[in-house]
Amino acid sequence: MLIGLVADSTAYLTQEQKTRYRIELVPINVHFEGRIYQDGVDLSIAQAYQFLEKNPKDWATSAPSPGNFLTAFRKLSEQGAKEILCLTLPQSVSATWNSARMAKNLAQTEIPGVRIEVMDSGTAAVGETLMLLKIAEAIEKGANFQEIIKLAETLRSKIRVYILLETIRYIYRSGRIPEVASKLGALLPLKPILGIHGGKLHFTGATTSMGKSKERIIKNLKEAWDGNLPEIGLTYIDNSDETREIKEEISSLLPSSHIYISEFSPIVGYATGQGTIAVGYFVK
Repeated sequence: MLIGLVADSTAYLTQEQKTRYRIELVPINVHFEGRIYQDGVDLSIAQAYQFLEKNPKDWATSAPSPGNFLTAFRKLSEQGAKEILCLTLPQSVSATWNSARMAKNLAQTEIPGVRIEVMDSGTAAVGETLMLLKIAEAIEKGANFQEIIKLAETLRSKIRVYILLETIRYIYRSGRIPEVASKLGALLPLKPILGIHGGKLHFTGATTSMGKSKERIIKNLKEAWDGNLPEIGLTYIDNSDETREIKEEISSLLPSSHIYISEFSPIVGYATGQGTIAVGYFVK
């Protein structure tokens, strides 16, 4: 039986990957100056960040509707999929999971011959991307649906994403930390490090420079990385050269790693700000 994959648009995949692995990305909505845009459909990454720079106070996001997910399920069904796994942002930070669950219920009537499982990925952006690619590879190698569900649960428990910030002020704007912390961070030359795992955003520390933040993250990566799951993802906002330098350093330390580089999803990037670098990997 053919197995299809669905995820929200914070995951980054090339068109070739989406076609090869039968993956549908459902766009998150972006609200800006009275209009609603769909991430990756009529709003590119570059345009999204231009909007943020122009008027950050008028920027907002919303989850896809159940109808958007149902359209993705129906499309995969028309392509022959009899089983579909849908990964979403954590339900603790987005209504995306709930929309996908509602769409699953609608699909029982619309496409009754298709089995659909909706899973909170516990992560976002590069974390979702790495999970999707590992699951897609397993499907391509012939894993059945029960094996895929078990694999997804294992990957969810092992995925880690760490975000290196230039400043704390943008994350305050998103409402994720108290105002007093933002004001203090604006006065001090601190570079916060955030983590995303287990469905939650974690404050994992701060350093006095991005260089020290990178050193800490690479040290943690070297100690915790699972060589049996060699994929590592790097994403960035406006610092591709620095990100490539990190890739080269990681490749030197971990020569068996498979490293992907992409631009940081603006759906998450609006809360982290310019200069952000994120790394995602699977732990032992």
